[in-house]
Amino acid sequence: MTARTKNTKTAPAYRCTECGWTTAKWVGRCGECQTWGTVEEAAGGTRARTRAASSVQKPAQPIAEVDSRVAAYMSTGNPEFDRVLGGGLVPGAVILMAGEPGVGKSTLLLDVAATFARGTAGNAGQNNPAHNTPAQSTQPPRPVLYITGEESAAQVKLRADRIRAIADTLYLTSETDLGTALAHIEQVNPSLLVIDSVQTLASAEVEGNAGGVTQVREVAASVIAAAKERNMCTLLVGHVTKEGTIAGPRLLEHLVDVVCQFEGDKHSNIRMLRAIKNRFGPTDEVGCFDMHEDGIAPVLDPSGMFVSSTPHPVAGTCVTVTMEGRRPLLAEVQALLDQAVAPAPRRTVSGLDSARIQMLLAVLQRRAGLNVGKLDCYVSTVGGAKIAEPAADLACVMALASAAQNKPLPRKLAVFGEVGLAGEVRAVPGIRQRIAEVGRLGFTHVLVPASPTGVGDVPEGVTVREVTTLGEALALLFPQK
Repeated sequence: MTARTKNTKTAPAYRCTECGWTTAKWVGRCGECQTWGTVEEAAGGTRARTRAASSVQKPAQPIAEVDSRVAAYMSTGNPEFDRVLGGGLVPGAVILMAGEPGVGKSTLLLDVAATFARGTAGNAGQNNPAHNTPAQSTQPPRPVLYITGEESAAQVKLRADRIRAIADTLYLTSETDLGTALAHIEQVNPSLLVIDSVQTLASAEVEGNAGGVTQVREVAASVIAAAKERNMCTLLVGHVTKEGTIAGPRLLEHLVDVVCQFEGDKHSNIRMLRAIKNRFGPTDEVGCFDMHEDGIAPVLDPSGMFVSSTPHPVAGTCVTVTMEGRRPLLAEVQALLDQAVAPAPRRTVSGLDSARIQMLLAVLQRRAGLNVGKLDCYVSTVGGAKIAEPAADLACVMALASAAQNKPLPRKLAVFGEVGLAGEVRAVPGIRQRIAEVGRLGFTHVLVPASPTGVGDVPEGVTVREVTTLGEALALLFPQK
């Protein structure tokens, strides 16, 4: 019998070929990745423990002596992309961008890569001047390597011609082998690396298919090591599952520095970029983009895109102010009530939480005395906007009350506030920012919840009315003769 030493320990007898999970006895299903038939007997009986190195090449230094200028922000040339990242790209940062198929991830990153390679800011939206694209800056061109594993180089070149994402220092290769991709990195030595996507690369030295847990872990670890060693900015495209989560091991999100979610409806041109994790900036910023025939362009002022432009007031419409991150956006809520044909009234909601709309209907009937429980109810937002925060409750109630009484609300009016089951109107965060955005867009009346700290400085020409209950709001907007 082999004698055991204190520096060795017996290795587990079985190992999952997909994720590397180990166990002392054989099981049919992996306990980590839940894959069937991947647990096999591991080779070798003992494993040595890691010992401390005899010397270190770079000793630790006091934090005050660390040069932070090496990690200064570099603008991508796309103001909305820079906003989400916290100011731009940080040298050595690894950014994971996930999104549903066809939402525009590859188009956005190809546009960012070309703009970064040209060294000029403001080219991201040059095909659509209506988006108020900033002026160009003078920065030297920088080498950029774009590795695609989903398309051929010719297919990517066709998209680049369409969106005018051509640059002399933008290098393109179609590769699925990790070793060859690392060789391309050594040859080009890029300042920015784009990999589309991380699930398509595979290493010949690791077991498992491309996109598997083991392969994704190896690819991510190798690319991150190369990025940190070269101070190279890296953008990774990640697939999502049918549940909307990022495919692959959860470890991938922990390894990278920034995780972004690219969202959008295929039937709408509006795309939203959100930061889920950001080691270099806030995670409450949102970037807005417009997908058009010539590519994708940043939208610097998206408030007017979610408000209808009807020339005359219409009953059942109300404008509210939502907060997307730290950015206030105007959105319009539309409601339509009609006599129910079926015994059970219909409740159809688009862009809002249907359960919350049903709760507001009950509050409106119980606390305001409006008989809306037996009517078909249709509530929707304008422009495909999706509102999730409770600050839109008061606007939804006012739109429903306006539709029930067939009385339009005053023009140039914005309403926001949370409505409780007791009929109270609660304060919401960001009241001052919302009022400032309303005044900037030319609205003259604002109905807000009463706040203990007040509403602050009110823009010139804007009248602010504070309410504490739903009855006060209805009496103010629908006075009885």
